[in-house]
Amino acid sequence: MLDTSALPGRRSIGQIIGRITIYAMLLIFATYYLMPLFVMLSTSLRPLAEIKSGSIIALPREITFDAWVKAWGQACIGTKCDGLSPHFWLTLKVVVPSVIVSTVLGMINGYALTKWRFKGANLVFGLMLFGCFVPYQAILLPMAQTLGTLGISNTPLGLGLVFTLYGIPFTTLFFRNYYVSIPDDLIKAATIDGAGFFATLWYIIVPLSPPIIVVTVIWQFTGMWNDFLFGAAFSSGAGQPVIVALNNLVNTTTGVKEYNVDFAASIIAAIPTVFVYVVAGKYFIRGLTAGSVKG
Repeated sequence: MLDTSALPGRRSIGQIIGRITIYAMLLIFATYYLMPLFVMLSTSLRPLAEIKSGSIIALPREITFDAWVKAWGQACIGTKCDGLSPHFWLTLKVVVPSVIVSTVLGMINGYALTKWRFKGANLVFGLMLFGCFVPYQAILLPMAQTLGTLGISNTPLGLGLVFTLYGIPFTTLFFRNYYVSIPDDLIKAATIDGAGFFATLWYIIVPLSPPIIVVTVIWQFTGMWNDFLFGAAFSSGAGQPVIVALNNLVNTTTGVKEYNVDFAASIIAAIPTVFVYVVAGKYFIRGLTAGSVKG
């Protein structure tokens, strides 16, 4: 007798139940993880009077963007009431160059450590790898003294230098592990044709590097943008990055606590990292699966 359960397009009751269970679990977990975002977004769009009189998970009866306007340009942070906008643009000016510089230096280091090996290369890589595991707190005082000696303490340049230096060990690790899988014959062929260190890097290595570049840029950007410790330690006043300013905004109370403004400010501070993941998230996964974390 023919077993119809094995025919294409026919599923057993057990398979159907298993599929339904999987989707139900995915829906439950998605709801669980998205609920805080829903609460933040709905609260930021409601007037303060409605927040006090209604449920925290209720949809807004009256949608207003007043909290967003205040969070961006009017909320008080310390003694100034300029909102998050100055700190947002300052953070962008600090983070973008730091990401670019640390990524480029990591690329050069990874290339040199894998394809232009020199005496002591493993020792150098080991020391740089050790830098990935040094606790942030251990370098605060030496770094503060260094920035003071250079005359760039409490400046955007000083903060960007800290971000860059602490990011180089990670970018070196990513690029080094990725370049290990590139055949050495490509480098030998370029060398025979007369290409030097940087010519080989530019014409051979860089065209093969987009997956790991995306991984590194996303890693660096999110880490620098979301950093609080370095921002609080190496900046002050109007020079503080957006995450530190957000903390000060939430903790600055002048009368009634405006939860809608706090939530709107939190979403504004998170928009750049969310945007980066939405735009380049699939390339981030491709970069990881292409060998960027293999070693």
